[in-house]
Amino acid sequence: MQSVLKNSRRIVIKVGSSLVTNQGQGLDHTALSLWAAQIARLKQMGKEVVLVSSGAIAEGMQRLNWKKRPHALHELQAAAAVGQMGLVQAYESCFREHDLQAAQVLLTHEDLSDRKRYLNARSTLTTLLSLKVIPVINENDTVATDEIRFGDNDTLAALVTNLIEADALVILTDQLGLFTADPRKDPQATLIDEAKAGDPTLETMAGGAGSDIGRGGMLTKVIAAKRAARSGAHTIIASGHETDVLIRLAQGEVIGTQLLAETMPLAARKQWLADHLQVRGKVILDAGAVEALSSGGKSLLPIGVTKVSGDFERGEVVICLDPAGNEIARGLINYSAAETRRIQQRASHEIEGVLGYVDEPELIHRDNLVLL
Repeated sequence: MQSVLKNSRRIVIKVGSSLVTNQGQGLDHTALSLWAAQIARLKQMGKEVVLVSSGAIAEGMQRLNWKKRPHALHELQAAAAVGQMGLVQAYESCFREHDLQAAQVLLTHEDLSDRKRYLNARSTLTTLLSLKVIPVINENDTVATDEIRFGDNDTLAALVTNLIEADALVILTDQLGLFTADPRKDPQATLIDEAKAGDPTLETMAGGAGSDIGRGGMLTKVIAAKRAARSGAHTIIASGHETDVLIRLAQGEVIGTQLLAETMPLAARKQWLADHLQVRGKVILDAGAVEALSSGGKSLLPIGVTKVSGDFERGEVVICLDPAGNEIARGLINYSAAETRRIQQRASHEIEGVLGYVDEPELIHRDNLVLL
């Protein structure tokens, strides 16, 4: 067995708050220099690298002399705005020592949920990579609200992995990798060297959240690996405290946990649909509709919908649930929530009689539907 990073050309690397800050007390400039040196080596090995880095809020807290992470959104946004200055300055100077240029890219979920902005973000990142520039990506905490934020940089890194169709995602943390149980509580816990991304048992093993400085725990990393696998990317979860961890991984050494993507990559448009974190509503399907979608590759017709929840408009993303409440698909719906409630459990030829008009015979066309 060897590291999947050895044969990966385009890589997304996520470094957590604990690896770029001094226990949350501002940026650890020595650590940032070491990351820059390792990434410079990866570039020499012919790899394209995108860096997703935490640390802006922790740096802002130090600059503002705040001892505890605030809870109020406007205070978090202020800390991010102040800290982002230091984070960018630090990375820019570190990469310059290796004759490398870096670029700051700040994203919100709105940038990826709108198809046009999604394609623009993709074009910008691929252009930067073609210019040999290293994009340093962070969530735009300064303007993001609870409704549009990613929630943690693990999720953001997975979405960026899909956005640029990277070969691999490396999530570096202060843990050795994924264990069979929480090693801090269970002395019998053992490290998982390799598993299939998306295996539901992994989420059970991953447990709860981590430190007070960052937002993501091991569970968010396992879910991020499942998300990254939708575009065919493998994920490595490893300790950033390992000496030259990125270089050793790129040389083929197995460190931490490898979560392998075993599914065929989704088509680009369906990948975009699958990556929607914000959805406007839900429709519950009967067993026949579930079968038609899952096995038959069919569109969703109104006759198969038994219940509608949420308030959505035509063209927005909704979740499709089976009778037990499990998500099986999501897609762009052709009718508003009010219209869907009126035509649910009706045959397509009845739509015009109920609504007085008909836009489409199906609620969600199969071309605008992705199975999960």
